[in-house]
Amino acid sequence: MKIVLFTHPSFLEHQSMPRYANMLFNGMEEREHEVIIWSPKARFYKLSIFNFLKKWLGYIDQYIVFPIEVKFKLLNASKDTLYVFADQALGPWVPLVKNKKHVVHCHDFLALKSALGKIPENPTSFSGKQYQNYIRNGFSKGKNFISISKKTQEDLHELHQGSIVKSAVCYNGLSRPFEPLSPSKSRIVLEEKLKIKLSQGYIMHIGGNQYYKNRKGVIEIYDSWRSKSKNNIKLLLIGEEPTQELIELQQKSLFKDDIHFVTNLEDQYINNVYSGALCLLFPSLDEGFGWPIIEAMASGCPVITTNRSPMNEVGGSAAFYIDKRPSDCKSQEKWKEDSVKILDKLISLDEIKSKEIVEKSLQQSKKFTTEYSLNAIESIYKEINQIV
Repeated sequence: MKIVLFTHPSFLEHQSMPRYANMLFNGMEEREHEVIIWSPKARFYKLSIFNFLKKWLGYIDQYIVFPIEVKFKLLNASKDTLYVFADQALGPWVPLVKNKKHVVHCHDFLALKSALGKIPENPTSFSGKQYQNYIRNGFSKGKNFISISKKTQEDLHELHQGSIVKSAVCYNGLSRPFEPLSPSKSRIVLEEKLKIKLSQGYIMHIGGNQYYKNRKGVIEIYDSWRSKSKNNIKLLLIGEEPTQELIELQQKSLFKDDIHFVTNLEDQYINNVYSGALCLLFPSLDEGFGWPIIEAMASGCPVITTNRSPMNEVGGSAAFYIDKRPSDCKSQEKWKEDSVKILDKLISLDEIKSKEIVEKSLQQSKKFTTEYSLNAIESIYKEINQIV
């Protein structure tokens, strides 16, 4: 099978999308398919020394120059080629091959839903709304889709403005290997790296500052739990540099010395971080999939997450669940109290129960292997490619 894979340009600062595109590229090549990547090059983008101009010049590369290049390439392309879009955010290019065999991978529609006013916690600027509408008009010309969760698929069907011929769900597979490492050895490794005493274990969160990651809620739950618990277990928030709001929340805490923001942690330590943790506290408001849930489980780390799709799709019966953080202040107190009970329950498990949870988590993680994901995706590709 001949596959043309459309990907985000390398000059954009994406992280998860290049990993996903590489998984598709390598996986399909390993299955002996011929794969070519089509992606915009930085022509206008590299001309400016001003960051505020780079974005707009990058748009010229992506939405003016690149489509012209694609049209010329299509003149010599084989008729049996399957055109694959690694992300629905590449929607503006979908109309270029709408009458050819194609499939669009869908991850999450949070930006579009925000632009449509469906997520009041994340208001969108006027230009942002226009941009998301541009993307929506583009992917709505597509006919065949693969979503990474049932929740993403539901959003696709709600937001797509045309007719869908094929819609499938193929859950993500782990993009790199994770395994349960020795908790004590992992903590020693991290103590040397971070210069933080972690021998008693720690509660962890991993993720960026996006509103839906709810890092604020993580600190709120931890703060409330520490005020009621005799444990002096630390909290590690791994990811981006904290926002000013998060720093202020930390500084106001009675337990501020035990709340640590860990930034720029190399990938080689992530497996250790999960394995050394007492639990992953992941109270996301929304997700496309929720990579940390399955990464933690594969590392032998128990998970507390939000009882909403797709988090509960990924966590299954192996995770501990809390409600979504409410937006009104009155309900937030009860939310914290209820969440603290779940956290305390998990932290207080005896050795036998803890081992049972770890084993259950490991079994759940085996449902999300790269091999399983790629096999499912390849099956869909072949089905679409056989359409006359």
